[in-house]
Amino acid sequence: MEEYFDIPVNLNDDLDRKIADAFSIFDHHGQKTVDVREVGSILRFLGLVPTEQEVSETIAETEFAGDSSGTVHLSKFLPYVKNLIIERRMEPVAIEKLLEAFQVLDYEGKGFVTRDFMAKIMMEEGEPFSLEELEEMFSCAVDSSNVRIPYEYYLNQLIIDI
Repeated sequence: MEEYFDIPVNLNDDLDRKIADAFSIFDHHGQKTVDVREVGSILRFLGLVPTEQEVSETIAETEFAGDSSGTVHLSKFLPYVKNLIIERRMEPVAIEKLLEAFQVLDYEGKGFVTRDFMAKIMMEEGEPFSLEELEEMFSCAVDSSNVRIPYEYYLNQLIIDI
């Protein structure tokens, strides 16, 4: 791992600095390296919304070849992620698209979906969410008085948080 310290990392613009700053938060030893398990967190910290497959692809592209230590160095991570951002990959879905999706799920047009229905959909369709991810979403989406997700209110909360 000593050879990692000698690899230069040039920060040429604000985007490079933003990526390097996010990376450094997860670089617990100050060696310009992170554990591969931190890659998804760094991408999300940068505002990207990767699938688990995209996180795995990023790890495969940025982990040192032949390195079984599970380490990613900033020198490989920075240019790869910079390109992802420039190409606008892994961006969050527009609020309008989320509203359309909720409206499709709300086939009766009531303005809400139930927590149980949403959990079932999110666990069984597409890329399944973990229980932790569901609980995080439900903590701010579900109206505790009736166990429903009033989706327009929830989406408005997302806009405010952004």
